[in-house]
Amino acid sequence: MADSLPSLLWAALVFTVPLTLASFALGLTVGLVAAVVRLFGPAPLAAVVRFYVWIIRGTPLLVQLFLIFYGLPSVGIVLDAFPAALIGFTLNVGAYTSEIIRAVIGSVPKGQWEAAYSIGMSWSQAMRRTILPQAARVAVPPLSNTFISLVKDTSLAAAITVPELFQAAQRIVATSYEPLILYVEAALIYLALSSILSALQVRLERRFGQYGGFLEAKS
Repeated sequence: MADSLPSLLWAALVFTVPLTLASFALGLTVGLVAAVVRLFGPAPLAAVVRFYVWIIRGTPLLVQLFLIFYGLPSVGIVLDAFPAALIGFTLNVGAYTSEIIRAVIGSVPKGQWEAAYSIGMSWSQAMRRTILPQAARVAVPPLSNTFISLVKDTSLAAAITVPELFQAAQRIVATSYEPLILYVEAALIYLALSSILSALQVRLERRFGQYGGFLEAKS
């Protein structure tokens, strides 16, 4: 375990962490746009977004990665492993976060819109200054859970040859013939990353909740 730890940590630092951060940032952007389109966009465009969400949520992430990396070359689109994984995770995160964002925006009372309009705000100003700040506080727990799940889901990128943490463990197993030790070590690294993110989630929830909501009701 000591001999393999540097290699596993390097793979996590160079591939797993960047893939997670980039996929979540891009997926969150896609999710926000998709949610806004479904709530406020024209019917044909909203239908396209609903179809996208339906497809992504109804099929396994591993299948989506295989379609992008192994399937697209059949139609002349060839992608390297990391960009293919980034696209796959982004689309997947975007679909799930769009549902979260759509729900939290819809949970903001209609009176908040009316109050924003009554003081002369445009739709975009009301959304940016009034609706999204309130929705963000509610969205922190589910979005944080999605982010933590994404850290673990990046292990699926090993199936399309991305040399991230899990594939690094697989490669060492192929030469050391110690699968139990290496896979336990990889699992512990994932556990450490998830634990750090869970602690940050708790602090973030406390920060957003100190002005109202659950913590106020609890007190």
